[in-house]
Amino acid sequence: MEEFADLEPFRKELLAHCYRMLASVHEAEDAVQETYLRAWRAWADFEGRSSVRVWLYRIATNVCLTALEQRGRRALPSGIVAPSTELDTVGAQAPDGIGWIEPIPESRVADDPAAIVTLRESLRLALIAALQYLPPKQRAVLILREVLAFPAAEVATMLDTSVAAVKSTLQRARARIDETAPTQGEVYEPTDPAARALLEDYIAGFENADTAALERALRADAALEMVGTTTWFSGLVTCMKVMVSAAGEPGDWRMIPVIANGQPAVGSYYKGEPYGIAVLTPTPGGLTHIHVFSTPSLVTYFGLPPTAPGP
Repeated sequence: MEEFADLEPFRKELLAHCYRMLASVHEAEDAVQETYLRAWRAWADFEGRSSVRVWLYRIATNVCLTALEQRGRRALPSGIVAPSTELDTVGAQAPDGIGWIEPIPESRVADDPAAIVTLRESLRLALIAALQYLPPKQRAVLILREVLAFPAAEVATMLDTSVAAVKSTLQRARARIDETAPTQGEVYEPTDPAARALLEDYIAGFENADTAALERALRADAALEMVGTTTWFSGLVTCMKVMVSAAGEPGDWRMIPVIANGQPAVGSYYKGEPYGIAVLTPTPGGLTHIHVFSTPSLVTYFGLPPTAPGP
């Protein structure tokens, strides 16, 4: 079907939508595949009463809502426990029903530079984490109305509800987001020279075991989260102790810049082997958050080589 093939350009934006809903790039990819499968099966019955884009978002949103019925929310360590004070803390697994938020490569959700700039704010880790506190239906309404700017009437059609219900659900979702979303202030774009300088200090701090570079990179209220465990640290002094200890000797680490969740990030290698992805939050005054995803397979998922390249 040639006409069905015309739906392919929507794939990346649908992936971004499903990721906001599910906070897992792998679950989001499965949801997009299921969306296209359902669309293929229903294509002959599509009567054009709405645009194809609205029709696809309706399918994708309902696929996500079904997936969310079968599991609990995903979170970052700071959304589960208080910060650790002991440097040798061994991170415990999350309580039952809670999984971990995953990072998403920017290249997976957009190609067009203008679209990328628009997407970045809606994919930042702080917002993705805050969205997970919302019940699934509230999450869907907030994303469809506030992020994607669909009219209330179209959202009501997508969710088989009334316009009045959409409006009241959106009010509740906004109130809950105001309670849970941290106030970050200005966050630099990954391409901003100030963001690049902080990224360079972070990389130099690890690759060269340069304590001064690490200290330049961090803001006084910085937080370091070890995603995949319930361990995280808060404050410049504690974070520096952890990072200086982890930096080891010059040459132990190799880091390659990437962009994840609309934020500067690095693919990390330890003694030549893939370690994971670290996502940075650059602001005036320094990095406020470093989220370390110590999953080696993420390195190749972000399009990086399977072993550390040369200097």
